[in-house]
Amino acid sequence: MEKRSPRLAVLIDAENASPRIADGLFEEIAKIGEASVRRIYGDFSGTQMKGWAETLTRHAIIPQQQFLTTSGKNAADIALVIDAMDLLHNSRFDGFCLVSSDSDFTRLAARIREQGIDVFGFGEQKTPESFRQACRRFIYTENLLPPGNGEQAVKTALRPPSVAISLIRKVLSEAANEDGWLALAAVGSQLSNLAPDFDPRTFGYRKLSDLVRGTGSFEIKNGDGGMKIRRSGQEKT
Repeated sequence: MEKRSPRLAVLIDAENASPRIADGLFEEIAKIGEASVRRIYGDFSGTQMKGWAETLTRHAIIPQQQFLTTSGKNAADIALVIDAMDLLHNSRFDGFCLVSSDSDFTRLAARIREQGIDVFGFGEQKTPESFRQACRRFIYTENLLPPGNGEQAVKTALRPPSVAISLIRKVLSEAANEDGWLALAAVGSQLSNLAPDFDPRTFGYRKLSDLVRGTGSFEIKNGDGGMKIRRSGQEKT
């Protein structure tokens, strides 16, 4: 029997996410599992949400209209949280994708994870650390924008590679064998645990292996078990 893909609930805060990310967002989500529920929250009665309104049909996103009745009160955020809790207690989902740069969803992400359900966050670099850390993984939406449209292109580094070098060295110091070598797959897994927002694209590279090679700060060897790396200049044993 074919193994079923993880079933995901995708909940989008329209007021804190750009419609320009839509194509890249659902391509990224498809790498994780099946977007079984696709809902977006906001006031679509005005012109401010026109971009999302034109995108909904293409990605089969169901709009959850929330009229702004009182200044300063965000009915859309409240509706998103209520729906998330309802979906959580249905016990039909393997993960939630929360698309927002708003720290108000930090507690929601933490609550979902308390139930043993994965949370994948999607937001801009400005997203507060509290929300990023509350997610199993956090993907910067700048990395999802298509290149060549005047926006941030994937090839442009959002952060300097020196930040990645420091994180990779930390993983190697904690998990490598006595001779310093560690499988690249294990490095990637540990990086996700150490920094939920770690993504090679943030540093201008498509894959972790490309990032490791590009920094020139690590020795690399390939074997039957795949690529292994260790810090450059480490004594051979």
